[in-house]
Amino acid sequence: MDTTTTMTRNQTKGYVIALVGTFIWSTTAILIRHLTNQWHLPPIILAFWRDFFVFLILVLILGFFRRSLLFTTRSTFLYLLIYGLVLAVFNFTWTLSVYYNGAAVSTVLAYSSAAFTAVLGWRFLNENLGGAKILAVGFSLTGCILVSGAASVSAWALNPLGIVTGLISGMAFAIYSLFGRQASRRGIPSLTTLTYTFGTAAGFLLLFNMVEIPGYSGIRHLFWLENSLVGWGFLILLAFGPTIGGYGLYTVSLGYLPASVANLIATLEPALTAVQAYLFLGERLTSTQLAGSILILGGVIFLRWSEQRVTARQILPSGTTPQ
Repeated sequence: MDTTTTMTRNQTKGYVIALVGTFIWSTTAILIRHLTNQWHLPPIILAFWRDFFVFLILVLILGFFRRSLLFTTRSTFLYLLIYGLVLAVFNFTWTLSVYYNGAAVSTVLAYSSAAFTAVLGWRFLNENLGGAKILAVGFSLTGCILVSGAASVSAWALNPLGIVTGLISGMAFAIYSLFGRQASRRGIPSLTTLTYTFGTAAGFLLLFNMVEIPGYSGIRHLFWLENSLVGWGFLILLAFGPTIGGYGLYTVSLGYLPASVANLIATLEPALTAVQAYLFLGERLTSTQLAGSILILGGVIFLRWSEQRVTARQILPSGTTPQ
């Protein structure tokens, strides 16, 4: 078998793995919406159990197969502790966003993180913010306003928490992404990062649940599902399927595809979530929200394309230009 045939087969395998991973990923908001609708599970309790089960599953897997990844230095642990707090904020606000906005809208809003990441990376990590990135940021933020309804006074009156939590979740995910970049630069293995961040996020969310709110006490309602085996099954599925399975397959696809290609495939997630939300939850995007979704995804794709062009220029020999 010649080299070209092998490369083609590897690329095909990479595309299939990335697509399957993205599809599994896209079920996250569907499962969250189902749990909050069917069992009326409070978002902060749902976020805690999701992170806890992810942490538990990862500890068991690494304990049996890669025990060395469970050990880390004190400085790395402190870094991952802060990283875990950011993850806790993101998971809680995004779960709230799904609760108030629905699966499709919340997933689209989370993709506004690409714009926030570009701005924050320029401000705090000395990353380049050229004209292409500024244009992409403009697309994403305009789309975000349209999807969330932030431009409408009546929307603020009817769904203020939905708008706020949707926007905060995008910002929180952007900060989470920046921490991920720094973790990679520090040479921290991705599975170690996942295990510690989800473990510390679960710990912080447990503390959040201890806060007394009039008419509700999270710590007393922690076992909200009681003896509902189906409900607990959906929670475990949420942790094992889209969180670990989706991320795992996406990571595997990077062994066959360039990161830029895998990232572009991952932008199919909002569309896949919207289709599933329509089929299983009866959700529909308005024409304004569809227009905003196109702007956000267009901004993300344009941003990825511009980054790919910059990378290509950096690795080309002097005196040559990309085709």
